[in-house]
Amino acid sequence: MSKVCQLTGKRPIVGNNVSHSNRKTKRRFLPNLQKKAFFVPETGNWVTIKVSTSAMRTIDKLGIYQYIKKLESKGVRTNVAL
Repeated sequence: MSKVCQLTGKRPIVGNNVSHSNRKTKRRFLPNLQKKAFFVPETGNWVTIKVSTSAMRTIDKLGIYQYIKKLESKGVRTNVAL
């Protein structure tokens, strides 16, 4: 299962664990993804997507339909079918 947000495209990034002795070992920072179903009143359908919590906050402000239209107008490709 990929750890990529279907709307924002957020994905894991790589960094270091730094110990008290300043020794560094590689680690991954994973995005906070949730699988969530949204109702789209403009189409009358339910859409289930894997979305980051930061995108969920924006969806709460704008609505799912407006948020996807805003992303498409910016040229961001989303793999969500409305």
